[in-house]
Amino acid sequence: MATQSAGILLYRLDGGGGVSAFVAHMGGPYWASKDEGAWSVPKGELEDGEEALDAAKREFREELGVAPPEADYAELGTFAYSSGKRVTVFVADGAGFEAEGFVFGEFEMEWPPRSGRTASFTEVDRAEWMPLAQARERVVKGQRAALDRLAELVARAT
Repeated sequence: MATQSAGILLYRLDGGGGVSAFVAHMGGPYWASKDEGAWSVPKGELEDGEEALDAAKREFREELGVAPPEADYAELGTFAYSSGKRVTVFVADGAGFEAEGFVFGEFEMEWPPRSGRTASFTEVDRAEWMPLAQARERVVKGQRAALDRLAELVARAT
């Protein structure tokens, strides 16, 4: 069965009619020197019996060390990666959310590969607001459709 994840895509409108998205650069040694395709909405796998929005909020808190903003979250859709993984993305206006005060969650893995040594890495090594077009270029390929859908929704609403 395909992995099911859930995440939160915050957006905000700027004074000139532009849209910014809040995205995070994935941590760990595989992503350290990459930029394009190395960013993501804060997200993670659902636990057994967990509702997708609850999982998205929990993962936001675990990855960034701060609570997601109090907001009206709407389901943007479920998007499939080429690997078969599926992520349900929830969107909310994050105009008052500041990209600061993060305490990034950590994970352990064998590093270097086949070394027998375990090292700790942050799940995310930075997170920031960026213009929607720039965010679309930088997120993993499987999430680009989510940013496209957000752009469509904002265009219809303005």
